[in-house]
Amino acid sequence: MEIKNIVFDLGGVLLNIDYERTIEAFKKLGVKDFDSIFTQATQLKLFDSFDKGQISAGEFRDGLRSISGLPATDQEIDNAWNAMLLDFPATRLALLEGVRKRYRIFLLSNTNAIHYPAYSRALEEKYGFAELSSLFEKQYLSYRIGMRKPDREVFEFVLSDNGILPEETLFIDDTLQHVHGAEAAGIHAFHLDPAKTGIEDLFTVGHRLIIPAGK
Repeated sequence: MEIKNIVFDLGGVLLNIDYERTIEAFKKLGVKDFDSIFTQATQLKLFDSFDKGQISAGEFRDGLRSISGLPATDQEIDNAWNAMLLDFPATRLALLEGVRKRYRIFLLSNTNAIHYPAYSRALEEKYGFAELSSLFEKQYLSYRIGMRKPDREVFEFVLSDNGILPEETLFIDDTLQHVHGAEAAGIHAFHLDPAKTGIEDLFTVGHRLIIPAGK
C-alpha cells in the first residue's frame, strides 16, 4: 500500500547528536561508569521517567547526584546532559518543507525538560524560530504526552490521534528498538544509520520517498 504519512524521529535523524559526548562529559565530572547507566540502547528507570515527564528536571538532577555520589551543580549536570546535542543542518529543515507538500508528516521524539529548551534555543539562534512544530502537522514529545518509544502504546496513540492507518505510515528512527516498537504497532519502519545514510538520501529531488515501505 502507498505510504501517505511519515513519522520522523528527532535526534540522530533531524538533529545531529553524539551520545559519547554526554558520557565523556559526565566522566569528566567524575562519574567514571556513566556509560553503564546510560547509552543509546539502554538506560536506568531514572532516564525513562524523565523522558515521560514523570519527574521534574530538579528530581532528575537529584537522581543523578544520588546515583553518582557527586555534588555537581545544576548547571554542570545540564551542560553534561546537553553535550550530546549538536546541530540542525539547514538541508534537513529544507527537506521537511518539501516533504510535507507530498506527505502528512509528524515528529515523535523521546525528549525531556532539559534537552527541549536547549535545542529550541539553538534553533532560535540559528534560524529565528524555536518550535519545530511549524514544520510538522503535529509533534509528539515524550515528556509532554507521558509516553515514550519503543513502547507500542505511543505509536498507537499517534495513529489514533490523527486517524491514520499503520499500513500507510512510515516511521524513521536511528535506534533499532524504536523501529521494532513501531513494527509491533503495524507501522512500516526504517532504521536509519547516520554513519551510512542521511535522511536526505531517502527522498528524491522532488521529495518523493524512495525506500521500500517494508524496510
